[in-house]
Parts: sequence; structure tokens; C-alpha cells
Amino acid sequence: MAQVAISNVAKAFGTVKVLHEVSVDIADGQFVVLVGPSGCGKSTLLRMVAGLETVSGGTIAIGDRIVNNLPPAKRDIAMVFQNYALYPHKTVEQNMAFALKLRKTDPAVVAERVKRAADILDLNPYLKRYPRQLSGGQRQRVAMGRAIVRNPQVFLFDEPLSNLDAKLRVQMRTEIKELHQRLKTTTIYVTHDQIEAMTMADKIVVMRDGRIEQVGAPLELFDRPANLFVAGFIGSPSMNLLKGVRKGDSVEIAGTAFPIPAGNAAQNGQAVVYGVRPEHLEIHADGVPAKISVVEPTGSETLVFVRFGDGGEMVALFRERHDFKPGDTLNLKPRLDQVHLFDAETGNRL
Repeated sequence: MAQVAISNVAKAFGTVKVLHEVSVDIADGQFVVLVGPSGCGKSTLLRMVAGLETVSGGTIAIGDRIVNNLPPAKRDIAMVFQNYALYPHKTVEQNMAFALKLRKTDPAVVAERVKRAADILDLNPYLKRYPRQLSGGQRQRVAMGRAIVRNPQVFLFDEPLSNLDAKLRVQMRTEIKELHQRLKTTTIYVTHDQIEAMTMADKIVVMRDGRIEQVGAPLELFDRPANLFVAGFIGSPSMNLLKGVRKGDSVEIAGTAFPIPAGNAAQNGQAVVYGVRPEHLEIHADGVPAKISVVEPTGSETLVFVRFGDGGEMVALFRERHDFKPGDTLNLKPRLDQVHLFDAETGNRL
């Protein structure tokens, strides 16, 4: 195992710069998730750590070695790809052992490592099968097993669950997290799915347009987003982000007054964005009158989309059962200890 230090790393394709002096420190044994929308640079950064892309500027260190100019085989990493990348003509056992055999590893050591990985991933019944005889989840476990047998210093995962159905993604998410807890190997995981990031990571790196927006523990990003992008990206359903103006002890949004917490930094008359998560809206007699437009029950939760004031819209989430109907009126009050204010001009948290 080893720490990974990404220092002022830049990447350009010709004159087009896709990564802008990115810096991240990943501690030994830490599970770090790079998350962001398509095109934000997260997979490019992962491929640079792997040695599959060249570094245009800055340094990448694994352990005490700067690896900028080392080929992938010399970096002591193992990568799990989105498309599994298994050899179709080789059995599960042969796929898992292939990299070790290329290194001319002792056959007894190869057999021992393959058995250990198969035990960890529950692959023993499938060792003699070919990839075409496996389900998507089983193929993903084989790809993970092939990485485990190499006993690397760092695991790299590039959106490994994207090709799986929703139920299997949840199962594999748990398996990968449990695997990390067992092996304690430094792991860098790329995804566009913020639920994967929240549930799996020790530390999340939120990226946009080749830059880092915020780095922190999952609940830190959820509770104290640094800016509007992070606030809207982390959390499902997304935070309500309502444009308004500070007026006295409230923010006026669509002609309606919303309460604000004492001691906030917004100036009177300042244009702000009022942020409140759907689960932090409560039914209260002193709340904002809002008319229900759509009700979406999911079983464990109910999402209620409402309109208020002069064209304002927001969504509330309830875990209790209610007999809501479109056209009904609710009085919704935000929990003041969970209200976020952002500068409308810069997007930064106030």
C-alpha cells in the first residue's frame, strides 16, 4: 500500500487544456472517489495516475516515487475498467492468473493468489467457466479478482458499475466497499454517480471543467457545500436552489418571504441563492403556502413538487405516509439549521 500525491497536475491535448493544476493528497489505505459530470476530467486524471495518459504539467507520486515517466507496468497499480476487459478465450482462473504468468511468477504463488481472490469474491464455482458463461456482476468480480491477485499498492476503478442494472449496482457497491475494508489498499474510484460517491468514499473530490470544486468527507460535502455546483450535485433529490434577495430578516423569493438563520453573512439587498434540501422542508402552520403540482411516491419516501408565490417551484421529501393530491395546499417551513445561502454572483457559500 502507498499514499498518492497529485500535485498541480495539468493535461492538454494540443492547445485544449482539460485539467488545470489539480492537486489531491490520498492517504495510505484511503478510498477516494473522483466524481463529476461527463467531461469534467475525472477519468483523464485516473488514466494519468495509471500511466495511460501523459502528464502535461505537475507531478504524480505513488509512495516515495514520482511516476510521471514510468510505464503502467512499473507503477505497481491495478486497474478495473468499465467494460471488464476480460479475455473471452480464457477461463476465469486463466484471466485472473494471466498478469502474474506474464511476470513469470512462481506457479505455486499464482495458484495461491488466485485461490485467495476467488475466496474473497466467491468465485470458486466459476473458475473453469468462460466470460460468456457469466452474468455482468460475475464478470465484474472476475475483473476485480484479476486486480487483487497482483497485490498492488493502488487500486484504480474507472466507472466499474456503469454497465450493471440498478439492483446489481447496489450489490456490487457494497461488495467493493467490503473488499476495501478487508484489503485496506489505497483506492481511487471514478464515477459520475454521486450516490456511489457518497456511499463508498472516505473522501470525495468533486470536479467540474478540469478543476476541483471541493474535497472532503461525504457528509461534509452534503452538510456544507462550498458553492452552488457542489450543492446541486451532491444529494438525491437535489437541493432546492431558489434565487432571491435578502430583505431584513428573510429572503424574498418569487414574492414570498423565506426565513433565514441568524448570523448569516448576506447583506441587506444582496442577491442570493437560498438552498434547502427537500428532506429539510416541514409541514408547519407558519410555513410558506404552496400548491402541490406532482406527487411521486416511491414506497419508503414521497416526493412532492410544489409551486408558490409568483411562479416559484421546489420539491419536498416526506418519509411519513400522507394522502397528498395534486391541487392540495401545504404550508412548508425550512429547518433554519439546514438552510444554505450562496452569493448569486459568485456562486460561493456565504
